[in-house]
Amino acid sequence: MEMQQFVVPSSRMNLCDLLNRSSVRSRQSNHQHLRSSRYAEPTSRLRQYEFSVNTESKIFLVGPMGAGKTTVGRRLAKRLRRKFVDADQELERRTGASVSLIFDVEGENGFRAREKRIIDELTQLDDIVLATGGGAVLDPDNCTALSSRGFVVYLEASVEDLIERTQRDTTRPLLNTDNPAARMRELLVQRDPIYHQIADLIVDTGTMNLAEIVREIRTARP
Repeated sequence: MEMQQFVVPSSRMNLCDLLNRSSVRSRQSNHQHLRSSRYAEPTSRLRQYEFSVNTESKIFLVGPMGAGKTTVGRRLAKRLRRKFVDADQELERRTGASVSLIFDVEGENGFRAREKRIIDELTQLDDIVLATGGGAVLDPDNCTALSSRGFVVYLEASVEDLIERTQRDTTRPLLNTDNPAARMRELLVQRDPIYHQIADLIVDTGTMNLAEIVREIRTARP
């Protein structure tokens, strides 16, 4: 897959100038919140359906910023002896630019277009644990790719936990506001219903440690 390398301008230039630069080939590349043991609402906790051989080998982690997708994903992949990929980190690797810089120059729409291409490619890989960006689910095509190609785990957390975990993180452009706590609440109101809709398993990351979370996902997966 080719992806346009992100070029940092040496002086101010408009977005059209930047995007018209020649592209280069990428470097290749009760409320017990762990819902798997008690199913008061089985369809919203662990979705039951037939998995193909290919989808069984793929686990996709979704959830808001600060939910722990990268941390959980790395540990889970190690336990399952699978490849771990963080979609945002893969995008940064291929473009040579940080997510924050892409947001600054191309805006959120430009970032989402790049993210969509990455999600489509990565969800087609077998034997993978994939951590997605918090806003990946805003695109219906991404939701379709995730829900149809693998086992989707929503790493859920309270707003208070998310705010605490991200309050010293300066690399998240959507929280770069005068009131990041209020912004986090807005994002969660918008995205939480989508996370629930596409999730096969919902895990509350605020009620157990990393080892317990990984064990529950391993137990619940097909």
